[in-house]
Amino acid sequence: MNRAERIYRIHGLLKGSRRPVPLARLMEELGASRATVVRDLAYMRDFMGAPLPYDRNLNGYGYDPNAPEFELPGLWFNASELYALLATEQLLESVQPGLLGPSLGPLKGRIRKLLGESGHSSQTVSQRVRLQPMAPRRVDDRLFGQVSAAVLESMPLHIEYHGRERDIFSQRRVHPYRLTHYRDNWYLIAWCDQANSLRTFSLDRIRQAEPVEGPLRPVDASLLDRYLGGSFGIFTGTVEHWAVLRFTSERARWVADENWHPDQIGRWDGDVYELQVPYSDPRELLMDILKYGPDVEVAAPASLRRQVAARLRAAWERYRGPGD
Repeated sequence: MNRAERIYRIHGLLKGSRRPVPLARLMEELGASRATVVRDLAYMRDFMGAPLPYDRNLNGYGYDPNAPEFELPGLWFNASELYALLATEQLLESVQPGLLGPSLGPLKGRIRKLLGESGHSSQTVSQRVRLQPMAPRRVDDRLFGQVSAAVLESMPLHIEYHGRERDIFSQRRVHPYRLTHYRDNWYLIAWCDQANSLRTFSLDRIRQAEPVEGPLRPVDASLLDRYLGGSFGIFTGTVEHWAVLRFTSERARWVADENWHPDQIGRWDGDVYELQVPYSDPRELLMDILKYGPDVEVAAPASLRRQVAARLRAAWERYRGPGD
């Protein structure tokens, strides 16, 4: 055990006992020497403020029953948890640089101090544990703050949205429910009054956002969960089709270990791997299928197979040269 883990264990033993716990029992439970346990107790008392008087009769320690109830400080983690926190901090900085800088400063300092006590510096962890974003789209910090505040405070918004597919600007009144970070980009899940349904908005395409007076349209959490997780990709919604994809043996060794959707069905058919995934809107699924080129075949449905074939033919026409 490292110090953090030992202190967690000591705290649990002391909290669970009505009498002081003998030092011999603490040593046995922790598998540590007398000197180590005494140092840990001194650390709890001197640096954490634990009311830990020594009981000479029992040669043990216990929390003072006359003192306020003691709990470990909120920011006290074992080494693996600290590594995860540093990775999370790196993720936050990479997905929305600068947004939480002022708030994370004191937290990062405390994390680095605690991590140093575990024997690994924060610099070492930062150098050796990296999260590499892939093609993130930049979102204005001010706009991100406005939208996230509206989500957390349940405020309707008036937004100006520039949709990519039709390349037009539109004015919309939306009821924001959730922010989703998906494939290194941010999306707003909201009810759109103009569309009269749930919609997914890419945050980098929101040009303006202003709070609107009035109540937020209520929505059942289960409806949001179905909308977000029902079908493949960010273009979610009610499942309308199941894609049946057959991967060659060369590519199957990778795909068989991948999770495309929680409800996916996979099976081996000889050396071919067949993957079935539910979907509603085919746009994102088409892109993922096409990146595998000749290593995948769409077995069903016929509509998806035709769409993939049409795009492959268009790609061939673009690359075809004289005499091909």
